Amino acid sequence: MRRIFIFGLGYTAARTARALETQGWEVVSTGRNGTLRFDDDSNVRLALADSHHVLSSVPPDGAGFDPVLESYGHALQGKHLVYLSSTGVYGDTDGAWVDESAPTGTGRRTARAEADRLWLERGARVLRLPGIYGPGRSALERVESGAAHRIDLPGQIFSRVHVDDIVSAVLLALKGPSGAYNVADDLPTSQNTVIEHACDLLGLPWPKLQSIEEAGLSPMARAFYAENRRVANRKAKRVLGWTPRYPTYREGLAALLAARQRDQ
Repeated sequence: MRRIFIFGLGYTAARTARALETQGWEVVSTGRNGTLRFDDDSNVRLALADSHHVLSSVPPDGAGFDPVLESYGHALQGKHLVYLSSTGVYGDTDGAWVDESAPTGTGRRTARAEADRLWLERGARVLRLPGIYGPGRSALERVESGAAHRIDLPGQIFSRVHVDDIVSAVLLALKGPSGAYNVADDLPTSQNTVIEHACDLLGLPWPKLQSIEEAGLSPMARAFYAENRRVANRKAKRVLGWTPRYPTYREGLAALLAARQRDQ
């Protein structure tokens, strides 16, 4: 039986684990809903010894260290590694396109960029992810809860990706060559456009257009708007053979809404 160890069984990794299990993989994991505690050193090391594949979705800690590499780096030698990183490693490009050849480490996520580099040095398949949406975590829920904003920032562009398209990329990366891969949809667009489309799907009015100060955003949300870039995904398509099931937010939101309606 194929066995994989997953560090950090969160939103994306949990959906990946379920997909792997349907394909006959045995999954051992850490995280709130995992099978082991991260600090259960002896059992984690035993499980790693029996796992040829390792997926980490654990971000750097507040001090800038990667907890997985710090605690279990030596136990990862010889493993087929996949690491879920962030397109935030590219920093702000003023709306320009970025691919995997672009410099990293100049943005607000310097710790993430350093972890990205360290995993690449270990021969990992590093999947750089933009904003993630999916069931229960999309513009649909934000609109319905009244938490959606339309911010008056002309020219602001983001990339995003459906969680299930990340899952399919991970499955391919488990067989693919090492290196960095951008996993993003085909249509970077403004957050306003996505919110407006979600409102139209739900038959609800658009939120009023506000300045970033009027919106009263948290520091984390304000930082999100401080960067502006388009993420190119051609390498993942060419090298891994990845094709997003949801190439734009339109297909992704439509599928989420249809699934909700089926479940009602």
